[in-house]
Amino acid sequence: MTRILIADDHKIVRDGLKRIIAATADLEVAGEAASGDEALALVRANDYDIAMVDMSMPGLSGIALLKRLKAEKPKLKLLVLSMHGEHQYAARALKAGASGYLTKDSAADQLLGALRKIAAGGVHISDAAASALVSAQGASSHESLSDREFEVMRLLVEGLGPSEIGERLHLSVKTVSTHKTRILEKLGVGSTAELVRYALEHKLID
Repeated sequence: MTRILIADDHKIVRDGLKRIIAATADLEVAGEAASGDEALALVRANDYDIAMVDMSMPGLSGIALLKRLKAEKPKLKLLVLSMHGEHQYAARALKAGASGYLTKDSAADQLLGALRKIAAGGVHISDAAASALVSAQGASSHESLSDREFEVMRLLVEGLGPSEIGERLHLSVKTVSTHKTRILEKLGVGSTAELVRYALEHKLID
């Protein structure tokens, strides 16, 4: 039996995932977390085969959470379940140790297939995302952003201010401002408005 931890801050999403998995004989939900910090605490205290992780949760989240979970339990397999398109996050998620990436609009059978594939030691990524990873995307300026800078950029584009971003990522306002300055420099843009335009043009936001 494959033991699964579901980490998502929306109860309705967790309930839906539990219902899908409950209909199988080989998979079971062995735990659930509503935040990244809760997920990390559960992974420290218990053994799971797979953690299904949402990329945008309160507290510790995104790439930083994936890295912490892998550092805590190197054998734990991670399936990212996100509302962000694969072209935005898949490459970084896989580099951070994830074994698969699935968008939340995927069908139930895709989810179960991905879980079984990952449990067997495989990697799940859609054909479209695989082609995007192989294509010449590496030349884009945003590829030069560190994972932390990428997280800060995503939150800036979503309209959060430095203090809100600091709270979300457990950083000081000064550190967030430093990241913002570096992001604008690396992407060659002069303001948050231009940053939003850049993110839209490169399909970094939905």
